[in-house]
Amino acid sequence: MSTDVRTILVAAPDAATGELLGRALVQERLAACANIVSGVVSLYRWQGEVRRDTEVLIVVKTTREQVEAVRARVVELHPYDVPEVLTLTVDDGHAPYLDWVRAEAAGS
Repeated sequence: MSTDVRTILVAAPDAATGELLGRALVQERLAACANIVSGVVSLYRWQGEVRRDTEVLIVVKTTREQVEAVRARVVELHPYDVPEVLTLTVDDGHAPYLDWVRAEAAGS
């Protein structure tokens, strides 16, 4: 059984960009929380070649209703041509935490 809470993963080139994106989403009440995980090493294929970059991972907690708005805002603010914005369904969780996410990601 899934909930209406969603986790969105966003990779960013550095901590400053991660903080800019996370702060915008939380301040605009599109998300309840954004964790910035440093030291992520990304190996990927881009424009025909394999690349390696150090990035940060932003773990965004929001609701199903806010997913499209979060995606649009990330794409608007992100420096990458094709930013990673992956939405994961939260199947279960601590009820008070899920309630808090719903209350805080209530939109502006």
